[in-house]
Amino acid sequence: MTELKVFSTIAVRGAVEALVPRFETASGHNYAITWATAPMLIKRIEAGETADVLILSSAAVDTLRAAGKLVAGSEVTLASSATAIAVKAGAPKPDISSPEALKQTLLKAKAIAYTDPAAGGASGVYFAKLVERMGIAGELQAKTKHPPAGGFSGDLLLTGEADIAVQQKPELLHVAGTEIVGFLPGDLHVVTVFAAAIMAGSRNADAAVALIKLLRTPDAVAVFRAKGLDTP
Repeated sequence: MTELKVFSTIAVRGAVEALVPRFETASGHNYAITWATAPMLIKRIEAGETADVLILSSAAVDTLRAAGKLVAGSEVTLASSATAIAVKAGAPKPDISSPEALKQTLLKAKAIAYTDPAAGGASGVYFAKLVERMGIAGELQAKTKHPPAGGFSGDLLLTGEADIAVQQKPELLHVAGTEIVGFLPGDLHVVTVFAAAIMAGSRNADAAVALIKLLRTPDAVAVFRAKGLDTP
């Protein structure tokens, strides 16, 4: 039985975790998955770590392709997701219907959770730049909360440390007890695309190809959609 090593962004964790038992049964392989943000995984690869299959943002895949770290032509688009806003389930939903409404909601919030930009998660990096662009970064600094690197901002809603959480929609849905308010409004809306690829030097290339094919089956597509992702 082959053990396939997978490096995956946490943005697709809900879907992939739901699919792994089915894949292991169908393929006869075991999957050892390392979860983190795409930039954190890139740093590990640059430091010499290896994997068979990579499931990352398309931007991260492009970076690794340029560095010669991928099997040529193995990249496949899997899904995409928009950055969203959530509250604890049952809490009043704030007004995020326009950029100005979002700005006022953020200023009124007790505390706002989003991933630490230093960890490299796409939503955290984008949101940090967004509040700077809105001119409210200074006002939000004292009430900004970050989950641990590679973690979920929705967890801070459940502990009461924050009343608003910002992250990719599937990452917010991964935390039971949270409720999606909506996406970033108007021209603030942003979508991240996720792709799979085989890492150069994989000793399990055939099994890696089979896993990527499984990730694109109709059953897999249905799970991605159920977990809050959009598919091609």
